[in-house]
Amino acid sequence: MTTTITTGALRVPGAVLHHERRGAGPVLLMIPGGAADAGLYAGMADALAARRTVVTYDPRGLSRSPLDGPAGDQRPEVWADDARRLLDLHAPEGGASVFGSSSGAIVALHLLARRPDGVRRVVAHEPPLLELLHDPAPHRALFAAVRDAYIADGVAAATALFAEGLGGGDGGDGGRDAPADVPPEIREMAPRMAANMPVFLERMLVPFSSSVPDLDALGAVADRLVPAAGRDSRGVTPLYGPVARLAELLDRDVVEFPGGHLGAVERPREFGERLLLTLG
Repeated sequence: MTTTITTGALRVPGAVLHHERRGAGPVLLMIPGGAADAGLYAGMADALAARRTVVTYDPRGLSRSPLDGPAGDQRPEVWADDARRLLDLHAPEGGASVFGSSSGAIVALHLLARRPDGVRRVVAHEPPLLELLHDPAPHRALFAAVRDAYIADGVAAATALFAEGLGGGDGGDGGRDAPADVPPEIREMAPRMAANMPVFLERMLVPFSSSVPDLDALGAVADRLVPAAGRDSRGVTPLYGPVARLAELLDRDVVEFPGGHLGAVERPREFGERLLLTLG
């Protein structure tokens, strides 16, 4: 059953955010990762909307959320402020939950650390926070090499290097064709994701992955945090390793979700069911 979607445009400092709302009940803000936009969660959004008010959006500088000026390096704390403004709009009474995947999970963690008021629970799925690793240097070098490959040789060279460095996985949440059986909204997003890849590769990948979470602030609200990872990401150090280390530092358990880094796209029904169980 398809739910009614209400769209809007929210003015924030330096950008206008395209956002979408569907369903009823407690608000669940879903932050996409990499080069993706609100369409990333289309495969599970209707099922989630049976029990939640689901708010999705295009992050600043991506797809339908234009910047006021040229794109510089993007900062997760600025994106966290964007997420806070969306919560102020859609859940002014508080009690909202937040889900973020990949770079979206980094944003969700910054939001929880900086503005935990009104946030009931945050599920952070595979934030690639390389500085949490015991030996971040080789992974830091890979991410920098991917950025440099894009600047020198373009998207195809960069994404090929990234996939090779991750052992065949896709750390960018984009840059490849959508599977044949995904909802049309995700298929429609594919060209937008392709257009977003330059911003992700040059302006997001390194600044986001090299950011350091405020562990003291997160420790104070650790009971609201669910560190999450895909079962198929075990052994992929830059994807599974940081969230496992975060869970260890905050004395939390890692909750595993179906699939890998792109489980929300590849296995949306099972992923959504797991998310609802995790939110409680």
